[in-house]
Amino acid sequence: MDIRWLKTFMIAAEYENFRKASEDLFLTQPAITKHIKRLEEHLGIELFHRIGKAVTLTPAGFKFLPVAKEIVAKYEQGMEEFESWKQGYNQKLIIAAAPQIASSFLPSILRSFIDQYPDIEVTINIVNSYEIGEVISLSKADIGLTRILPIQPNIKSEIVHEEPVVLVGPNEGNSDPSENTILQTYRLITHNHPDYWDSLLNNVKRHYPKVQTMTVNQVEVTKRFIEEGLGASYLPLSMVIDEINEDKMIQIKPDKILPPRSFTYVLTKVETFEAITFIRFMKKLISKEWDEGIGLTQKD
Repeated sequence: MDIRWLKTFMIAAEYENFRKASEDLFLTQPAITKHIKRLEEHLGIELFHRIGKAVTLTPAGFKFLPVAKEIVAKYEQGMEEFESWKQGYNQKLIIAAAPQIASSFLPSILRSFIDQYPDIEVTINIVNSYEIGEVISLSKADIGLTRILPIQPNIKSEIVHEEPVVLVGPNEGNSDPSENTILQTYRLITHNHPDYWDSLLNNVKRHYPKVQTMTVNQVEVTKRFIEEGLGASYLPLSMVIDEINEDKMIQIKPDKILPPRSFTYVLTKVETFEAITFIRFMKKLISKEWDEGIGLTQKD
């Protein structure tokens, strides 16, 4: 039995349409028909009713579908484990990380971790903070790194990092502009962080009722917009420290607005050896780099 026949059968069963299955699998429709026919010949029973161009599952097709899914899942898991073994790995760690975390301090942590634990295969899935709790709850990842507390009751959450949020604006040659100048001159780019914007924006509007805003839900896009002079924003320090040090942005001293704090939470459901090892390593490195200021010293 060819594993391709099973995959074709599963997609064709999902759509009950060979044309859509061919588009999904990037195969010709005759190839789809051939795979299904070979599978039916192998099993000795029809899996689809064919009435003109319409196809529907037969009782045998309904019965065999979960069997096919199980076979394919085991095959893919086995091949993945075999490929990991070929590459020298004997352990695996799946991390679901929010985009803001994956593009700030996570890369340096990962590099040090991989150097110290080369036998652990690390997979990074980039997931919105709002969805990471569900990912961990469903055991689709070993560790979640998110900016917001999860609502799922069956997972454990812990704060592993806390940092200041700072107001940053474009570096256009202004010497030490004030909070008032920045917020009256530039649009305030909002909602690029999943946690603090609602309360922060209310506070800003209370003190600066004429402030103009622009919603941008991606941090990297926000940073690019700031560099191009399109606005200013409140962002976690770790997200903009490089740009500040490279004079691409300027940090504005707070006046009427007390900026919030940004928290990073680590989420787990089952604390595997790999998860425990990574969390301990991450805490130690964060403590070293942030509490002692190593690698995050701003330029005077």
